[in-house]
Amino acid sequence: MSTLWRWAIVCPLLCGLAVLGQGGATPVVAVIRAGTLIDGKSDKPRHDQVIVIRGNRIESVADATNAKIPPGATVLPGLIDSHTHIFLQGEDSAQGGYDANILTAPLALRAARATVAARRALEQGFTTLRDVETEGAGYGDVGIKQAIEAGYIPGPRLLVSTRAISTTGGYPLEGYAPELEMPKGAQIVDGPVEARKAAREQLDHGADWIKVYMTHRSWVGKNGELASQPTLTVEELRAIVDETHGWGKKVACHAYSGIGLHRALDGGCDSIEHGLDLDDAAIAQMLKQGTWYVPTLSVYYTDWGPADTATGQRDRLRASVHEPSFKKALKAGVKIVFGTDMGGIPWTEPIAQEFSRMVEFGMQPMDAIQSATSRAAVMLDLEGKIGVVAPGAFADIIAVKADPLHEIKALEDVEFVMKDGQVFRAK
Repeated sequence: MSTLWRWAIVCPLLCGLAVLGQGGATPVVAVIRAGTLIDGKSDKPRHDQVIVIRGNRIESVADATNAKIPPGATVLPGLIDSHTHIFLQGEDSAQGGYDANILTAPLALRAARATVAARRALEQGFTTLRDVETEGAGYGDVGIKQAIEAGYIPGPRLLVSTRAISTTGGYPLEGYAPELEMPKGAQIVDGPVEARKAAREQLDHGADWIKVYMTHRSWVGKNGELASQPTLTVEELRAIVDETHGWGKKVACHAYSGIGLHRALDGGCDSIEHGLDLDDAAIAQMLKQGTWYVPTLSVYYTDWGPADTATGQRDRLRASVHEPSFKKALKAGVKIVFGTDMGGIPWTEPIAQEFSRMVEFGMQPMDAIQSATSRAAVMLDLEGKIGVVAPGAFADIIAVKADPLHEIKALEDVEFVMKDGQVFRAK
């Protein structure tokens, strides 16, 4: 196939982005820039031409220097969500909640639901996900990643964390008779030797990141503070970090507050996930160490318990301390990356709702967008490959009708999605 013919096929997709559909009954507008045009009538080809198409009709053909290109959509790099769980579905407690996911759902069903979650993410313009553990589905994320890469199913580029790591007493399933050995949503370790071995196993089986739970349950403390149960010791975490860094990979640490949060930083984690209650010392240490912060704001504003219960009071406290933590980190210059905890939120909800929360809490729209594009790419060691529209980057491109710098919610309605040069959505 000649270069010219390949360009003729690709150009309507790429060039049309600049003025993608106006919505409703208004005809879609597309722009094609042709290096050489044979118009079917003229005796000689024309060079460097711009063709404007409205609906199913050609509106104009003109030299590129004189062409009037109509206004249209905003084009961005494919978005990156750096904290998701495709094997969770925002489980309804009335239907058994998290426990039913592990105890009653066959792995084939969970994989099928994860496939749908991945497709929904891609359709919403998220062309890359860092999925931070399968919640009892073992290495299922590796399989979904392989199926996407082989073209069997549509989905984002996945960086996976497989099973995650916690300690005895540090992860569900819980609350059952002590005589029963219940399955756990994460791999359980005790001591640096077991911790290092778990990291080795997960890396050997395809983990791109290692996910560690440095805190578990949380509650309202004696003085009204957010208290969180610490899990791994600093020595246990250091064994994991040392092993993972030796493989050229990174460690993400779930940490809410207090002792566990500070152990995460002292142990050398690469990213703090959630970070609900960051004190000044934690922020200073994150700045010094270059630790990334993935706050996942929106998930803590959903599914609150009744206000007069201990659970409900904890839920409200989580949200109330999270906002000032985010604002302090933002003001201090901590490296903040977009993450949602989708899966904790049903996949039927808009992933991009997180942008509005970030902007509401003081982040500039462009900063929020970069947290889900170029900045996330740096954290994921894919700088220049994803999160940018630039020569040499993967052809991950999306478009929205409005300007998200003026209306950030525009990112919740993506009109066009291209991943790896292939169009997956074009309204």
